Amino acid sequence: MSQGQSPGPSSMRVSEGSDAGAPNDERIREELHRVLSSHEFRSSKRSQDFLRYVVENTLNGHGDMLKERTIGIDVFGRSTSYDPSDDATVRVKAGEVRKRLGLYYSDQGAANPIRIELPSGTYIPEFRVAHAQAGAEPAPAARAAAAEHASGIERRAWLTPRRAVLAGLIVIAGAALAWLGARPAPTVLDEFWAPVLKGASPVFVCAAYVPVWGLDREAGAKGPDRPEDFVALTDQFVGGGDLIATSRLTSMLTRLRRPYRLKVGNDVSFADMRSGPAVLVGYSYTRWKEISSQMRYFIDGLRRPIGILDNGKATPWVLPNLPRDRRTSEDYAIVSRVFHPDTHAMLVELAGITQYGTDAAGDLVTNPDLMAEALRGAPPDWRTKNLQFVLHVKVISGAPSSPQVVARYFW
Repeated sequence: MSQGQSPGPSSMRVSEGSDAGAPNDERIREELHRVLSSHEFRSSKRSQDFLRYVVENTLNGHGDMLKERTIGIDVFGRSTSYDPSDDATVRVKAGEVRKRLGLYYSDQGAANPIRIELPSGTYIPEFRVAHAQAGAEPAPAARAAAAEHASGIERRAWLTPRRAVLAGLIVIAGAALAWLGARPAPTVLDEFWAPVLKGASPVFVCAAYVPVWGLDREAGAKGPDRPEDFVALTDQFVGGGDLIATSRLTSMLTRLRRPYRLKVGNDVSFADMRSGPAVLVGYSYTRWKEISSQMRYFIDGLRRPIGILDNGKATPWVLPNLPRDRRTSEDYAIVSRVFHPDTHAMLVELAGITQYGTDAAGDLVTNPDLMAEALRGAPPDWRTKNLQFVLHVKVISGAPSSPQVVARYFW
């Protein structure tokens, strides 16, 4: 959809219900509360904010305001100069909300009297009334019972032991086919994680400490701060973007019912990584760089300008104007999925030059829509290969936008 336009009428949409059975605002808000409290939405505050915003605006008669640009500004804090053609955050989040709604109503909310739906191609939700099936008429039921009784002797004569076994096998086969048909098809995201989640070993999710220096001066001391007044606060702080990425990963593993162990900083050893698959978050400025520097793409924090190397050579993917406080308007990040020869286990690494890139990398590896876009045009056998993505991220009002893949490597 171009320039954030949302097709369709601005009035509230109600499906499959007469005027007498149409849900009122109170019932719809009760359903919204149930949806937002569900497991599918509790793990994503942005999905909660998105759904609450579009439902409330629709109920208040402001459906005509539900354009991509307006949602980007009001829900995701984008600036007034926000251009949806440069930032797909709203479109990606809408797709994620649709999938979360589908998961909720296929399980926990299957029996709810009202359903909230977000049709494809619009940001205006629909409110669907679920009808109970009418009960069977007594007379037909009685006739069916009589017919059952009358044909009982014939069935007993037909149902020999051999035929009973055959009928049982047919029933089992039919049930198996129905179960397989009901299972959702694996997404590209599932296939990305399949080599990592193979086996029963817990996944190590490892967040790195970042170097922080604190000012330690006597109270009332005069004169300018001196270098010796600063003390390195080691092994105490994790970057904000690293923390958000770690939260996304653990939420995904919990949803998949996959055991994991969360480790921080120097608590991670090579012995840990040898014992099972590991996900390293924000490794660029830690001793983990010894692992990542062996790969094709690597973040070099020592060169200036700081950027990404390609087989040890400089690339255009640098931040020449990176301020000392690292509050930047753009960032680069690397996502790697490899079977590492040193650890002899599957390894996923996520890191940005700054915290914004790490945040965006964590979004990509937990979002099926972003992953599908990243792997568009990938070789057919990418599922069994090692891979690396180089990401470019715009930072708008202190928040990373959806990452764009600028380089891919499979081997």
